[in-house]
Amino acid sequence: MNDRLNFDIAALKAGDRSEFARLVEETSPKIYRLLLKMLGDEADAEDALQDAYLKALRSLPNFEERSSLSTWLYRIAVNEALMQIRKRKPQVALGEDNGDDSEDVPAPVELADFCCLPESELMSGEGKQQLNRAVQTLSPPLRAVFLLRDVEDLSVRETADALGVSEQVVKTRLLRARLKLRDELSAYWSERVAAQKVEGE
Repeated sequence: MNDRLNFDIAALKAGDRSEFARLVEETSPKIYRLLLKMLGDEADAEDALQDAYLKALRSLPNFEERSSLSTWLYRIAVNEALMQIRKRKPQVALGEDNGDDSEDVPAPVELADFCCLPESELMSGEGKQQLNRAVQTLSPPLRAVFLLRDVEDLSVRETADALGVSEQVVKTRLLRARLKLRDELSAYWSERVAAQKVEGE
């Protein structure tokens, strides 16, 4: 999603409903995909999507254009997802694990060697399901950074703008997310590598 779709910002801010309808139509598929991966539940993602666009509609007159429209929408969507998570599990803190983004990143216990697996194996339906399950094990802040940066392909700066954090925090959280995902998936991929070797003998 990007602003090359040439939305009429002035019309949106003035309350033009047809332009807003076009905004929803052209941006909602990616916003929904992000929310579904953040929340892991279709009903929750649909609720968050509706709330996000209602909030965007109310907030558009005050949109200051300091970030791109797409980044602004991502920020609203992520905030809605975090609110859903807070409602679900009010005891879970939404800050980073220990509240310290400057601490050293711990190395995973085991790292599988993925070199022997073809891309088709990594991107298979089963592989994607394993990755999606692993993403759900990340804390909400790590999950948001990973999805925006590695799945939605936002830049570090755009991700920082969307989350309201510094670029260094994005880099630190992204590294943690990648290491935790690799650690989480290592057993599964190790089995796949072993299976490939057996088949090749």
